[in-house]
Amino acid sequence: MIIGHIGVRKGSKGVPGKNFRPICGKPLMDWSLDQLFADPQVDAVVVSTDDEEMYAHAVKRGALEIGLRPAHLATDTAGKFHVWQHALGVTEAITGPATAFLDLDCTSPLRLPQDITDALALFANEQPDMVMSCCEARKNPYFNLVEPDESGALHVSKPLPGRVLARQQAPVVYEHVGVVYVVAPDYLRRAEGLYDGRVIPYVLSPERCHDIDSPFDLKIVEFLLQQQIDAGLKP
Repeated sequence: MIIGHIGVRKGSKGVPGKNFRPICGKPLMDWSLDQLFADPQVDAVVVSTDDEEMYAHAVKRGALEIGLRPAHLATDTAGKFHVWQHALGVTEAITGPATAFLDLDCTSPLRLPQDITDALALFANEQPDMVMSCCEARKNPYFNLVEPDESGALHVSKPLPGRVLARQQAPVVYEHVGVVYVVAPDYLRRAEGLYDGRVIPYVLSPERCHDIDSPFDLKIVEFLLQQQIDAGLKP
């Protein structure tokens, strides 16, 4: 039994109201919600939110009624993992035990349906505590990420013996992106954070890994999303 989840907080300092803001013809949250409803592997869809309008919208579309998110999970400092734990608990009280908890960040609408399918398959085959979407980092702390010392002089963030003279020599580093997560429910119940267990990457191409944190991000994602629509990759 797979629970499909999205979390949409009311507040957003970078882009006010972004989760319910129209983008390419429908509210941002609906790009992720539609994918959950369309996926035949997803048995129940839930939306964790502190916003009555978004909650009513999701329930009207077919999401389970799990109530509004508690106030302590609706702050700027509330962690994703604790929101997931709450959503899992209230959903399993309705559906019974889950076999996987699938989360989609609605601020990452460039995912394709195949990304969900592939992440679920990776979870089933490898049986980790979590599958986390990633892309290869554009900057690498072993090569071209730098930080100042006490004097203000710059140094490579993670120096290696002998130095790294080309990016290809540096260890692979990933960016954690919110395109898709698949979490083992027993891990979600007992752990305290994302990296307490065996977390493995589902690696995507960088062009699908943009999310929306600022008005500039919104412009980029809207442009790329329209390209996907024009190419027939989105309904």
